[in-house]
Amino acid sequence: MNKLELPLANKSLGQHFLKDQGVISRICSDFKGEAEAIVEIGPGPGILTESLATRAKEEGIPFFVIEKDDRFPDYLRQFIHEDQITMTDALAVNLSEWFKEKGIADKKIWLVSNLPYNISTPLLINFLQATEIKFMTLMFQKEVADKVFPFSTTRNFMGSLHALNQAYFDSALLIKVPPGAFVPAPKVDSAVLTMTRKEIPLVPMEEFHKLEKFLRLLFSQRRKQLGGMLKASFPIELIQQSFESINVPLTIRGEALTLDQVLNLYRMLKK
Repeated sequence: MNKLELPLANKSLGQHFLKDQGVISRICSDFKGEAEAIVEIGPGPGILTESLATRAKEEGIPFFVIEKDDRFPDYLRQFIHEDQITMTDALAVNLSEWFKEKGIADKKIWLVSNLPYNISTPLLINFLQATEIKFMTLMFQKEVADKVFPFSTTRNFMGSLHALNQAYFDSALLIKVPPGAFVPAPKVDSAVLTMTRKEIPLVPMEEFHKLEKFLRLLFSQRRKQLGGMLKASFPIELIQQSFESINVPLTIRGEALTLDQVLNLYRMLKK
């Protein structure tokens, strides 16, 4: 069977189809021998799916995909069976329930995605909460990847997305991806992060939403001094005690904090 020609990318869905075989190989060979099941989110016409399906077959592990665009099942069926494809919006899926339905909830799940740029952050937040996911290999717009795991700056890089991610996953840069690696070429660079869930999270998962809310507040006005900004939400005495205990002045800005300082502030100020 000859492969179907790639369709036009849907700009409203943030689609860019990867064509660089070197990048495809790096992504699809991540966590070799560690994953017990593979899930691909947003496979599109199956550019990663082909290699992932081959690897799943070689390793004898389950492989499933979730896709929203109804143009793509014909492309995906070139590499996988109908029952491996779930046609729905990944943002609307309760992943933990879906993993149970597929019989992989008790396996070490590796989630792979060339994330649509326009919904990459809400998707990541969903993934962080699905504790069945042990490994992730995710492609982001470089600017977003740098917020999840800062790799192009060495100071004043703390932010809500980085702190939230690092509370639950250890992350590293896998590969930088230039615009020319895609069809059509986006106007921005991309980057792929490789991520492993921490055995013991730095903040209990049942506090995820409380932590997320606190981080949104802490970094809502990045250029403002934290002491003054937090006065509207917490008693000044508690703020002073908390900042003294982590040995930082009230005049510090959120971006200059370390992860330990952020999480200690959360523990002392959480409601």
